[in-house]
Amino acid sequence: MNLLALSTLLLSFPRFTPGKPVQGIQEDKATGETFMHQDDIVYRRRTQRSAMKCHQRCVWPRSEDGLVNIPINVSTEFSVEERTVIAEAMQEFVTLTCIQFIRRSTEHDYINISPADRCWSYFGKIGGKQQLGLAKNGCIYKGLIQHEINHALGFIHEQARNDRDKYVKIHLEYVTAGEQGNFEKVDSNNLGLPYDYGSVMHYGPYDFSSAPGKATIVPIPNASVPIGQRIGLSDLDVKKINKLYRCNCCSTVLRNRRGNFSSTNYPYSYPKNVTCLWLIQIPEGKVFLKFHVLDLQRSPNCASDYIRIYDGNNRNARLLVDKLCGEGQLPAVVSSGSMMLVEFVSDEAVASKGFTASYAHVICGGTFTSTHGVVTSPNFPRKYPPNKKCLWIISAPAGSRISLTMGFFDLEEATGCNYDRLVFRDGSDISSPLLGTFCGKTEVPSFNSTGSFLRIEFYSDVVSQYSGFKLDYSMILPS
Repeated sequence: MNLLALSTLLLSFPRFTPGKPVQGIQEDKATGETFMHQDDIVYRRRTQRSAMKCHQRCVWPRSEDGLVNIPINVSTEFSVEERTVIAEAMQEFVTLTCIQFIRRSTEHDYINISPADRCWSYFGKIGGKQQLGLAKNGCIYKGLIQHEINHALGFIHEQARNDRDKYVKIHLEYVTAGEQGNFEKVDSNNLGLPYDYGSVMHYGPYDFSSAPGKATIVPIPNASVPIGQRIGLSDLDVKKINKLYRCNCCSTVLRNRRGNFSSTNYPYSYPKNVTCLWLIQIPEGKVFLKFHVLDLQRSPNCASDYIRIYDGNNRNARLLVDKLCGEGQLPAVVSSGSMMLVEFVSDEAVASKGFTASYAHVICGGTFTSTHGVVTSPNFPRKYPPNKKCLWIISAPAGSRISLTMGFFDLEEATGCNYDRLVFRDGSDISSPLLGTFCGKTEVPSFNSTGSFLRIEFYSDVVSQYSGFKLDYSMILPS
């Protein structure tokens, strides 16, 4: 389901006084009891407190097509903006796993997401109308929503694993009185996967601390390892979902500021009949992605094996590159935000070697894929800001060329253009042939690329700022 459809369904937890009633929790009709465990998990039965293993009755059922369709109702008490954040949080599950959220109509078993006075969820599938509470003031963040959805799928807090003492030290002496139960270990199903410091299900180092600066959880042996992120699902979070629910998915999450990845088995032939996804999500800024090796089966219109690159976290986002194949020019692209999705598809025919790629964090720039457009300096026509490094890639269809014409140009003048400058390269990489470096009020000539990518770099220093530039481009499509 795409983000628009999900929308129509529609860092740390807020803490509350122990024992305070939680809005939206209904009593178990069989026992007359409900229990809040580890701050945000609700059980129907007291026997669940000691064992947190999702067996057949706890997991949501798979359909014959291998998908896990979970009916969802999102309360209209949430604003349009809040429902959009909830939809974006669910979208990563849909993109990277076989979990599919569908609008609830008449289904008996479903998750009802509604406002509450804290973030909370039942553990696993309980049957019937299953509440999931989100405080409007404090819980409407992607990672927090995903945390609670993961509980509803049958996943525990990471530091509650039965093997956690190998990886973290719990300092109960610093835990606020009455909150020690939030740090219990449980008889967990770890799915044979490693401990995940970066899980969206991990507590932060100072959660429930009784005093400033006193950590309740310290990673071992390296106390500086970050824990408790609420940016989004980690790579191991995704792998755990896909393993518990037996999803036939090939998905990887990349969250560092820079890194490398490649097709499966590289430098040997990649598998046949696979669809693999890499979700790049950096903490801030934009993603710059470039390919170092590209060797895919060639076919008309790349109908067989291909790579697609999306400007976001799902397949409904804008395409930065559509169906790349063969051994052509190595592309590079810049996202408009902090996320980029790379999709690789192979068919049943003979496979090639595959690809290798790397990504890095950039602050300013983007990718242009329209047949014509305008590139301007930041803040144009006002003065550009100091100390900027911007990178734009113009990406044309295979076999096309790109024409550049300068409409306005006013940068700081300097011998050798060593300060503020505009740089053009005939290709998408830093090593692509240099077309020119310009500054001051120089008349910038028009350029035509020799291939289907063109790289534009802009640099400003901290001293003087000018009006900048306005650049028109058009694509010369093959006849």
